[in-house]
Amino acid sequence: MHTVVRGAGALGLTALLLTAATGCQGDGSSAAEPAPTAPAASSSVAATGLAAQTLDWHACAAPSAAQGSGTAPAADWQCATLKAPLDHGKPDGKTIDLAMIRSRAKDEPHRIGSLLFNFGGPGASGVATLPALAPVYASLNTRYDLVGFDPRGVGASAGVTCLDDKATDANLAVDSTPESPAAVKALDDSNAGFVAACERNSGAVLPYVDTESAARDMDLMRQVLGDRKLSYFGISYGTQLGGVYAHLFPQGVGRLVLDSVVDPTKDPQQSALGQAQGFQLALDDFMKACATQAGTSCPTGAGGDEGTAKVTALVQKLEQSPLPTADGRQLTESLAVTGIAGALYSQETWPALAAGLTEATEQGTGTTLLQLADGLNGRDAQGHYTNLNAANRAISCVDARQRYSDQDVEKQLPEFRAASPVFGAFTAWGLTGCTGWPVPGKADHPEVAAPGAAPILVVGTTGDPATPVEGARAMAQQLGAGVGVTVTLTGEGHGGYNTGNPCLKRTVDAYLLDGTVPADGTTCS
Repeated sequence: MHTVVRGAGALGLTALLLTAATGCQGDGSSAAEPAPTAPAASSSVAATGLAAQTLDWHACAAPSAAQGSGTAPAADWQCATLKAPLDHGKPDGKTIDLAMIRSRAKDEPHRIGSLLFNFGGPGASGVATLPALAPVYASLNTRYDLVGFDPRGVGASAGVTCLDDKATDANLAVDSTPESPAAVKALDDSNAGFVAACERNSGAVLPYVDTESAARDMDLMRQVLGDRKLSYFGISYGTQLGGVYAHLFPQGVGRLVLDSVVDPTKDPQQSALGQAQGFQLALDDFMKACATQAGTSCPTGAGGDEGTAKVTALVQKLEQSPLPTADGRQLTESLAVTGIAGALYSQETWPALAAGLTEATEQGTGTTLLQLADGLNGRDAQGHYTNLNAANRAISCVDARQRYSDQDVEKQLPEFRAASPVFGAFTAWGLTGCTGWPVPGKADHPEVAAPGAAPILVVGTTGDPATPVEGARAMAQQLGAGVGVTVTLTGEGHGGYNTGNPCLKRTVDAYLLDGTVPADGTTCS
């Protein structure tokens, strides 16, 4: 999701723990453009020699703190560094290093080629994420090399650096739903400090971390990996990246899957409002399930207006009286809303949300909700942050031309609060995140029209809180007739394929592995 939501690649990151549903309707038999492995066609970078570079694949080290820390991946994963132009408009100029990782196809005689992944954010490290999710994509790894990468500005790929860990803690705790002039000034000052730190520490790369440049990087990867066409799996913001690639290189499209789709027709304000509505819908669904399963012991009661009122009362109380937590930090209103949102990405984390709300309302502590917020903010147990927040802000602000003032937000607050009493003000004030950004934004919205491209699978989930299902329909329409092919999953959570839904898995696997394009409008449930 490209909207800047202050404090968390927050409401825009792809969730990694998703659940399963069952059933399927619809099928198709047309064939997708094949994904051959013949040498790539030339592009703007070919003349520099970068397209002819050879990658030095080697054993992977453990992810860095900027990527998310953890242990080194298993021995069947290999890492490499790709050189790309800092400025694609000057292909013979300075270069940057892009971190890559791969797992070779297990069925080498029937290998199709490489399948690139982007897991969203913007700001998620593909080098750290892909090995962690490898079991989800095991069927695709039979005939594809699974390839992850840190996009420019992310992790080990010229990663944007802004605040240190301690300053990030303070920044994320600031009241991001201000209701007084003093609180508005505090939020503005916090934003200004963040922006100044980004410019001070990463000013040289800030103009070049835009999505179009990242898409051109992917075309360079395609060439260096030896694929004539790009095969790609993009989730959340990764769908925007995939759509932009298709627009720039329609003849380079092989088999593309766009799952949990960012609506390319909306500006940041419209996207933020849609997110507020999406998270409120997911909260309503959570409360309904909680009331059914736990009855009177559910912390949100019977759900509906009653449950929303309970959650709203809790977060408003935290504005004045933050709760203590086990690690000594306090659960503020902003961190509580982030934690609640984080739990709504997947039904698997609904029990944690119920426990966190019960803990906060009955025991007066905020440990669980703070842990949920930390997960979405990229903070580990040692207090170290990935560069998620920095990269999310930098990429979003160079992509989007719009800049919103405090007055703009105040005018929109009634509409946002009507959309969601819990998330409305939080998402509205997030729009000020690009105010004062040192680099101008490039466009009102991403260009994704791809006439002449091979069919692209566009997957939406009806209960998706972060990228409402309407975005998938808009993306398919913008890609163009005969290009965008919609598949809808009836279910909850952000991300469809990762739920393990048998119907959706069969549909996507048939497309990626066999070239079978489903009927437009296929529904899985």
